[in-house]
Amino acid sequence: MNYRLASAISAARVLKIVGVILILSFFVDFLILLIPFQPTNQVWQIDLATALVDRGIVPLVGLGMLFAGHWFDIAEDGSPPAIDLRFPALIMSCILGFLFLLIFPLHLNNVHQASDQTVEQINKQAEQQETQVNNQLSQVQAQLNNEQVKAALDKQKSQVKARFTDLIKDEQRYKQALNDPNLPQTQKDLLKKFKANPQEIDKFVDKQSDPQTAADQKRSEIRQTKEQAEKQTKDRAWKSGLRTGISSLLLAIGYMIIGWTGLRGTSAPQSSGRRAPAR
Repeated sequence: MNYRLASAISAARVLKIVGVILILSFFVDFLILLIPFQPTNQVWQIDLATALVDRGIVPLVGLGMLFAGHWFDIAEDGSPPAIDLRFPALIMSCILGFLFLLIFPLHLNNVHQASDQTVEQINKQAEQQETQVNNQLSQVQAQLNNEQVKAALDKQKSQVKARFTDLIKDEQRYKQALNDPNLPQTQKDLLKKFKANPQEIDKFVDKQSDPQTAADQKRSEIRQTKEQAEKQTKDRAWKSGLRTGISSLLLAIGYMIIGWTGLRGTSAPQSSGRRAPAR
């Protein structure tokens, strides 16, 4: 019997020690996360909220162990321990509940604003790139009015046409190109198209040498990249807000329930104890 009592007391002590360590480790992490203190920095607020929510389960487990150790003391010894940590633990639970409840709307708002700012930067960058393409197009079109530049471009077009024409006429070189593993499939398909209809060579070279076509293609690539970047930014913001927000709300509910019900439970016996002598 004495061995059983000693074991229960040891188990209770271990549970309470582990619980206190878990709770203290959370607050140590909290203090470290505050450094450097930048309350006006939106990115700092987002990182702090995410880190706190990720560690939010640690003091919850610590509270469970603390109360389990207290229950062991009462169950085996029948009297409360000399040092009762329940009341400060319950107060801490209420404070953490309000903290995580406050994080919920603040984090959602910060993530939304950060996402909007990033999307705005993406749009500005895309506009600058399109403006640059338009300026380059204007410069190229102005240069094409020069007879020397126009003659050089026509010569280059003739050389490209001649290379493609010679390649599709030479069966050995044509088959080697199709069997070349280093040649992209798109170029192989293009060679097959030229082989079936040699007039496509003229259309292809004219299209590739047309500055307006090249500019349109570049603008299309810029817009596609912008849309992809916007989608990725919004998806990351949505996932971060949903994950951290819901977790923060659940932690707030859990801590508030533990703190409120615990405080009511501990105050009830005390109030009845005060009324007993009056009767």
